[in-house]
Amino acid sequence: MDRRFYTELARQSLEGAELGNDACARILSDASLEILPLLDAAFEVRKHYFGREVRVHILNNAQNGHCPEDCHYCAQAKSSKADIEEYGMKSDEEMLQEARQAYGKGASCYCMVFAGRGASQSRIDRLKRVLAQIKSEFPGKEICVSTGFVSNQGAVELKQAGLDRLNHNLNTSEAHYPQICTTHTFADRLNTLLAAKNAGLKVCSGMIVGMGEEHADIIDVARRLRALKAESIPVNLLVPIEGNVLSLQEAYLTPDFILRVLCLFRFLNPSSEIRVAAGRELHLRSMEVMALYPANSLFLQGYLNAKGSPNARALRMIKDAGFSIKSEVNLDELISSDKPKAELKTFKELRPAIK
Repeated sequence: MDRRFYTELARQSLEGAELGNDACARILSDASLEILPLLDAAFEVRKHYFGREVRVHILNNAQNGHCPEDCHYCAQAKSSKADIEEYGMKSDEEMLQEARQAYGKGASCYCMVFAGRGASQSRIDRLKRVLAQIKSEFPGKEICVSTGFVSNQGAVELKQAGLDRLNHNLNTSEAHYPQICTTHTFADRLNTLLAAKNAGLKVCSGMIVGMGEEHADIIDVARRLRALKAESIPVNLLVPIEGNVLSLQEAYLTPDFILRVLCLFRFLNPSSEIRVAAGRELHLRSMEVMALYPANSLFLQGYLNAKGSPNARALRMIKDAGFSIKSEVNLDELISSDKPKAELKTFKELRPAIK
């Protein structure tokens, strides 16, 4: 096997060169490229910046539902008929307690997500109070907030209150955006990210793969995030929740293709935290652990409205593959409370021929 193409990908990425469109397209679509050497090349870049460390994030919905936007992928959208639990904003104490639980479970970053179009001044003021409480108790821990559109002044106020990262996903390319949402534009999202950057906040922004986009759309998002110097990039895989506009048909993805997408994001954004995010269990299946070679981050405890795998399973996967986590909590301690147990077969399983 000629490994020159793979080694060239790693070399260019480590030297800071941006891959050309032909190379990007080959990564996603050339069946002659073997996945293992491709992952090995991406891991060379990942290892240079992050070693074998995995950064764990835990998110909680600070508010759920009642959203006026029609994002076709979201169970909280006004266009969704999904049967979700709707509630208003949690109390300060509830959000603080969830932060304590997240850091205690090994998270290096606690993420608070708010439904709705954007952050009003009253929400900004509320967030500033909660941020101050969390930072007072956990001064060295990272906090990320996703609260819709944020103005320049709002971003400055959140930064001054102690916020580390602002999340606002691009989700898809500018060209494809009208196919997944009609109540706001790609430019609206981009402007929020620019406001965060101008305020000195770290940017957390990624995409959702599996919404009927072309390969060119995926490449475009990866390039946009490179231009923005996004510090954190969640690569989500569409979770086809019943009642949403987008269905399983749009979300059909193979493990091979997902791993190629993660490699592409790593090569184009070599020093960014790449997170294998929502849908990893559903779409990667038995290949899930391979995502840790291009990606250096994942979510524990599920996603916005969809459950994920049990925490101990994900943490054991990290340990079994020879990785560690970025946490003051010992990895062995986190998984020791959930030791695997053998289950005995039932009578019906032992004698299946008996009706």
